[in-house]
Amino acid sequence: MNRYMVGVFNDEFGLVKAFDQVKAGGNKIDEVFTPYPIHDVIVKMGRRTRISHAAFFYGIFGAASLLGFMYYASVISWPLNFGGKPTNAFPSFLVVSIVGTILIITILTLLTFSIRAKIFPGKAAVIIDPRATNDKFILVIDSNAPGFQPEKVEQVLKENGASEVYIHENPHAKL
Repeated sequence: MNRYMVGVFNDEFGLVKAFDQVKAGGNKIDEVFTPYPIHDVIVKMGRRTRISHAAFFYGIFGAASLLGFMYYASVISWPLNFGGKPTNAFPSFLVVSIVGTILIITILTLLTFSIRAKIFPGKAAVIIDPRATNDKFILVIDSNAPGFQPEKVEQVLKENGASEVYIHENPHAKL
């Protein structure tokens, strides 16, 4: 069973202070939900995305594939001689290649993000606190982690301005 201690804050300053103190205490912070990005917290969570690297390789793959296909179709497979122009007119491939590459990058990056985030049709959403995207700042701490001391963590959260602290239990959800 997944158990999480949830701290609800009214402002970002209390959340950031509590985040630092809870993390310094050796506790595992599972997730932070805020109405807008807080860059200090994002950096301190230590989760870096490599989706931009994947998008770069998708772009190289897309451009090479499109240029290769257009070269094959217009030069090798079905060369047409019209007006004495060369069949390998590379500048005529550029606009289609750029637009097609952008399309390929967009679709493959979206697919990669969806697979990585485990987002698919029919999946039940895990909602820790329904106020998380409205006006509250939510700090979710893993209660199953070794060394977790609920009394100390609850005290730290309340000292830093948590308006509410509770345990969230969900036997089916993993954040």
